[in-house]
Amino acid sequence: MAWQRPDGRRPDQLRPVRFERHFTRFAAGSVLAHCGDTQVLCTVTVQPGVPKFLEGSGQGWLTAEYRMLPSATLQRQPREFMKLSGRTQEIQRLIGRSLRAALDMQALGERTLTVDADVLQADAGTRTTSITGGFVALCDAITSLLKSGELQQSPIRHQVAAISVGLLDRQPFLDLNYPEDVAATTDFNVVMNDDLALIEIQGTAEEGSFNRRQLDQILDMAEKGIKELMELQRRALQSPEPASSVN
Repeated sequence: MAWQRPDGRRPDQLRPVRFERHFTRFAAGSVLAHCGDTQVLCTVTVQPGVPKFLEGSGQGWLTAEYRMLPSATLQRQPREFMKLSGRTQEIQRLIGRSLRAALDMQALGERTLTVDADVLQADAGTRTTSITGGFVALCDAITSLLKSGELQQSPIRHQVAAISVGLLDRQPFLDLNYPEDVAATTDFNVVMNDDLALIEIQGTAEEGSFNRRQLDQILDMAEKGIKELMELQRRALQSPEPASSVN
């Protein structure tokens, strides 16, 4: 029997998506990104200077930090202090790589943007929500630099978004929630820009293997979802009010 989605969505349907911009007062850009029951607070701060390896180059830098609040999951997770788990390090590196791909670092100049992704509630897709929401917060941070006169031109060269796709009963499903993520035999996270060029693919077979036809189906479905997410990002950035998806 084919997999029946717990929330009744079509196989290629996103969860409801919403971006609440200007969510905090002091960050240059802040967005509470909702993807179904997953909620991630994405904030961007700006600091003068760059890491030593870039000093004197005229180029800027973007880095990311990712944390999950203890109560974000059903069972309390201990806070990570001095020693980060391998999962946390891997996710924050993914967020940083993905959002750096949006920027012209020379146009940014010698300043560092830090993207903080704090998971308030987790129902799978926290890393992809961090990237998609992080881009919206990044745009608002750049806008604040342009308005203040610190930047003369925007360094944003590409829009970026990310989505998950998994195989359940050998068929692809878009934007997995937690029960689906646990049950999936193959799980992918896909990051693309507005040219629909791939920035990163993370994919693994949790059980057995997947074939080339299934890989093509996964990437086609991811592309469809990312197109929809980018439209929602654009709507959010064009309006002072939160933008929602209609599913």
